[in-house]
Amino acid sequence: LDEKLEFFTMLVKLGFKEIEIGFPAASETEFEFARTLIEKNMIPDDVTVQVLTQAREHIIKKTFEAVQGAKNAIVHLYNSTSYAQRVQVFKKSKEEILKIATDGAKLLNDLADEYNVKYPFEYSPESFSMTEIDYAVEICEAVKAEWGTSAENKIIMNLPTTVECSTPNVYADQIEYFAQKIPNRAGVIISTHCHNDRGSGVASCELGLLAGADRVE
Repeated sequence: LDEKLEFFTMLVKLGFKEIEIGFPAASETEFEFARTLIEKNMIPDDVTVQVLTQAREHIIKKTFEAVQGAKNAIVHLYNSTSYAQRVQVFKKSKEEILKIATDGAKLLNDLADEYNVKYPFEYSPESFSMTEIDYAVEICEAVKAEWGTSAENKIIMNLPTTVECSTPNVYADQIEYFAQKIPNRAGVIISTHCHNDRGSGVASCELGLLAGADRVE
């Protein structure tokens, strides 16, 4: 906990205005970290913290408990969408995986109402780099439809190279295609989230931005 608090303080001093503070439902340390930052008023008014949650009911609820009282927070929902994950891990159809995402999105809406907060929401098709691109657009649009969006009330769509299974130009093509196909593009912030399995994480982020992304995570 002390190391996390020290690291957060350093990131604030460096000038970061959006800081991912982790996965509060993953462990008591992660949960305590979020609560300590909020209860000790360690988050400046101009800094937004971001928390990650799987699209699972008890984890989403625990996440909202963790950020209760935060002035500015982004709640980042994800579930895995690739063919390999659907078939080998979850043993679910495309429709069933899409329902996991939309059920999670609905619960975020419900809890935001319950806690009377207006946090920006973010969604990741976790294994985007290995997901059929049209299906990635479909599932993101379904989540977006649940949340509602506009140019004034944008949501974040985070498109990760969870497994960096191709070269950066291929990822850039995926970003460009997604940006062209997602409806109401003006209401969406496209965020890159590049792993570094091939040592090309920075290049993937740079090419992703050139291809139309708005943000690097």
